[in-house]
Amino acid sequence: MPLSPRLPFFVYGTLRPGEPNHDHFLRGRTLTEEPARLVGAALYDGPGYPYAVEERGGGDMVYGDLITARPEEYPALLAALDRLEEYAPGDPRNLYERIAREVIRDADGTSVRAWVYVAAPSVAARLRIHGELIESGDWAARTS
Repeated sequence: MPLSPRLPFFVYGTLRPGEPNHDHFLRGRTLTEEPARLVGAALYDGPGYPYAVEERGGGDMVYGDLITARPEEYPALLAALDRLEEYAPGDPRNLYERIAREVIRDADGTSVRAWVYVAAPSVAARLRIHGELIESGDWAARTS
């Protein structure tokens, strides 16, 4: 299996600063954490955690943070995040797929290629029909 490129991560749910998984998985392992957004995706409640669902040609947007890992932490962090998201390459039972996508830094509008965990195709299809859309695209701003 080829090695994955060392891309930053775009996080939009429980890994964002202030959310429950941030400290457990990211504290002390990052160089930078900056607001960013993913264009062409919609956000759905899991419930309890979100799913980004890619929308072809859509103007929807998901708000989150671009996380750059410390180089010495990268392999362990990638493995930990894959486990958290229950992602295994090629496994048809995946709830999420880890894909490389362009995200936009809020600070300067530049585009950066990053890993994003998006809903696996079967999950995305179900969410589009029966899911609860988070219209703001911002997990942190959702109403409980």
